[in-house]
Amino acid sequence: MGAKDIRIEPISAEAANEHVKKWHYSGKVVHNSSLHLGAFMDGVLGGVMSFGPPLDKHKVLPLVEGTKWNGMLELNRMAFSELLPKNSESRAISVAMRLIRKHYPHVGWVISFADATQCGSGTIYRASGFLLTQIKENATLRRDPKTGRVMQNMTAFTSGCEAEFRTWPKLKGYQIRYVMLLKPGLRLTVPVIPYSDLDALDFPDGVRHKLR
Repeated sequence: MGAKDIRIEPISAEAANEHVKKWHYSGKVVHNSSLHLGAFMDGVLGGVMSFGPPLDKHKVLPLVEGTKWNGMLELNRMAFSELLPKNSESRAISVAMRLIRKHYPHVGWVISFADATQCGSGTIYRASGFLLTQIKENATLRRDPKTGRVMQNMTAFTSGCEAEFRTWPKLKGYQIRYVMLLKPGLRLTVPVIPYSDLDALDFPDGVRHKLR
């Protein structure tokens, strides 16, 4: 059986979070995720996609002209196991976008970010037709030299260790932003960057990037 045999359907937040903790490289869930889709093969859950509002919606709404407050979603967690065949992720995203168009007609576009500091450059998003809209050097992730734990600046702020956090070494890498427009006529307010620009970047060891 291949990727075309995967079935995508809604799952509960509890089921999604359980498997995100198991399969996602960070081991962390996004608590404001509101739509969870599971990827099933032969009735077995092998992948999870969680969608919800961005952490700071005010900053991202202007990326597409005329976006209403509920007019976009963020794909904030995508976690797949090795149970699923090759190309499962891009197949699952394609089906998920169709489901969102059909059942959430008020949603005009989807945003997602690739962590090219710890994980990968977003090969799956490019294979799925997302537009590359930003390549940004990492400014939010640092590593605790005592424990080796990686923390984001917002987590440091909310946990009250921001002063200590600033003394930790910053991780080298990038955050890469992708946008998928779901409706005809929508217009980005930022330029579309050629995928080939990624090939010139110096990615850290361990970050996956498939050269075109």
